Amino acid sequence: MTQRKVLYTGKTHTTGGRENGVARSSDGNLDIKLSAPGTTGLGTNPEQLFAAGWSACFEGAMGLAARKMKIALPTDTAIDAEVDLNLVEGAYFLSARLNVSLPGLAPDVAKALADAAHQTCPYSKATRGNIDVTINVV
Repeated sequence: MTQRKVLYTGKTHTTGGRENGVARSSDGNLDIKLSAPGTTGLGTNPEQLFAAGWSACFEGAMGLAARKMKIALPTDTAIDAEVDLNLVEGAYFLSARLNVSLPGLAPDVAKALADAAHQTCPYSKATRGNIDVTINVV
């Protein structure tokens, strides 16, 4: 059996949930107000946080793939992540799109990088088979 090595543990404390809640990290670097999606609340919501985390992780995974493929990742690489909160017949679920911009790369190379990242990104692995995900190279 392979022994797992934990590289990092993110720790947060949340009170109030998505309705006027507050979330703080154990190191104090994250201290945010929460509000429900689509409201005029002053905070962010879990879907935005998930989109931000996933897109940051995905870009890191593309960087790893680019190094393995001996390709320079464009300095203006960007990912526009969209995480939908859906409701069907009283059940909530998520779906997502990652719109990947790799200016200056040939379309087939850009797609290969995005595909490789989607196979290795921990967020992509966590969602695989659980939610509808579309990766668009734009």
